[in-house]
Amino acid sequence: MSDIENITETFLGMRGRLASLASRIVPPKEIEDIVQETYVRLCQVKKKEDIREPRSFMMRTARNLALDHVKRSESRLADSVESLENPELLMSDELYDQTYDEVASAEEFSFFCEAVRALPLQCRRVFVLKKVYGYSQREIAEELGISENTVEKHVALGVKRCTLFLIEREVPRGSSKETSRVVHDGGQR
Repeated sequence: MSDIENITETFLGMRGRLASLASRIVPPKEIEDIVQETYVRLCQVKKKEDIREPRSFMMRTARNLALDHVKRSESRLADSVESLENPELLMSDELYDQTYDEVASAEEFSFFCEAVRALPLQCRRVFVLKKVYGYSQREIAEELGISENTVEKHVALGVKRCTLFLIEREVPRGSSKETSRVVHDGGQR
């Protein structure tokens, strides 16, 4: 059997474990991309005989790809916040959105993003899945491999810490319709 056949066979046997690993780090819609990219990276290795433990190599590769994805996402979030802090950019015809009149000012949104970034990692994951993406507690519990009770506690902690963060920075609670909507009713319309 050739190296590529051995690798493919090992990969197919590991797909479920790779997906499970990725699901603990990235949002559900990204899991399959991480798994596929793991296989691509494995196939790109020039000296496949140098891979002594293919399973460990695949798990480590999937983990690193997932972590890289999270870092890129956080960077894009930071870039989005920066663009919101530039009023000239917000008023340009290209980016102007009529519904923006209904959402928080750039400064309030920036404080909210800062508050979310200050949450502990697992709490932040749960909070974002619930309040930004609108996942149910059951969906979050299944995705992150935690109990629904733990999800509920993370959401409550996230709301409490974000609210305290905004109060400490003297951002009036509910002064922004959008920030208040996301924190209190899960971002669902």
